[in-house]
Amino acid sequence: MFVNVLREEQRLKQDNSDDSIFYAEPRFVNHLDEAFRNRLTKLYEEKINKNAVVLDLMSSWISHLPEKIKYKRVIGHGLNLLELERNKRLDSFWIQDFNVDQEIPLDDSSVDVCLMVAAWQYLQYPEKLVYNLKRIIKPKGKIIISFSNRAFWTKAPRIWTEGTDMDHINYIKNVLIAQGWADLEYISEPTKNNRLMSLISINGDPFFSVLGSNL
Repeated sequence: MFVNVLREEQRLKQDNSDDSIFYAEPRFVNHLDEAFRNRLTKLYEEKINKNAVVLDLMSSWISHLPEKIKYKRVIGHGLNLLELERNKRLDSFWIQDFNVDQEIPLDDSSVDVCLMVAAWQYLQYPEKLVYNLKRIIKPKGKIIISFSNRAFWTKAPRIWTEGTDMDHINYIKNVLIAQGWADLEYISEPTKNNRLMSLISINGDPFFSVLGSNL
């Protein structure tokens, strides 16, 4: 059984309308800058075996996976049909609101790696979701949760909007540990965007990631 970590008031959002309404219109934009995206793709290249079945949870029109690597299968999930249809890396996908239902319609031990990018900050019931992920992710499989300091703040619960970057990392780690994930590590790095033919660098979106194993 999953273990609750959050108090009920920490799950509250400023905008409590149905998330499917908020995400009804597709957003074919990059929500994170080039420096962040490049660092994310590099992390995936380092951590994901090319023979892996990958689950891109709470995805959109792009998955940030290395273009040169063809994985065994990439499964997508999200809230907007048009965005998921545009995502050329997905072999299949489904639509579901995890703030309504945290059950995952995939077979036991059918996934090697689960990815979440700029997504955790919108979860109101992350405990049950990551508990259920343990069922579908193979033993020794991975979860990689990446984010920056951006969000649709009205749709993020109080646990996120009232916390610092380090608070966010510790919050995710605490939820994962409580549900039995192990070998946790985290990355906290600045990024740089090059401008004017790489002669000038400016600060990019900071890169944070929490990684765990299903033991």
